[in-house]
Amino acid sequence: MKNIHTILTEYGIEIPAEKKTAFDKAVAENYKTVAEVEKVTAARDSFKAQLDTATAALDKFKDVDVSELQGQIAQLTKDLDGQKTAFEAKIADMEFDAVLNAAITKAGARSVKAVRAELDLDAIKASRNRDTDLTAALEKCKEENGFLFGADEPINNPIVGKGGNNDNPLSDAALRSAFGLPAEKKT
Repeated sequence: MKNIHTILTEYGIEIPAEKKTAFDKAVAENYKTVAEVEKVTAARDSFKAQLDTATAALDKFKDVDVSELQGQIAQLTKDLDGQKTAFEAKIADMEFDAVLNAAITKAGARSVKAVRAELDLDAIKASRNRDTDLTAALEKCKEENGFLFGADEPINNPIVGKGGNNDNPLSDAALRSAFGLPAEKKT
């Protein structure tokens, strides 16, 4: 690329040395080189392409009602919070049921369903001290409805079985002889 002074000299125009600085300043302020213009043009074209892309993207939202979208977002957020609360309640109920069923089984209940029907589950669930209140409720239920629980007395739980102990009055052999039944054949 030729310097402006060289180009002017080729056409017979000479700038005096005392005016060269002022001339250079005026040229720099008013004129650009071809390379600078191409650089600015490329930047302009890039910005124009970005603007066209952004405009096309915005055109998709041209007819969208923002207040309606905000309402939908608020409703979806409310629904999500409701679902979260419902799931947390279900999880708490499942945990309570598991603890309750384990305690009922541990207390020796014959039927978990039958004992659950006799308990005030809402009061136990709302209790601040669940374990103590659950134990107390099961004890009360056991006192009032003993038939729902297995008995601890040996008279209610006789052990009759086949055994080799003939001294046991309740052994199989002793019972057979007491009722006049023939002895069991051993194979």
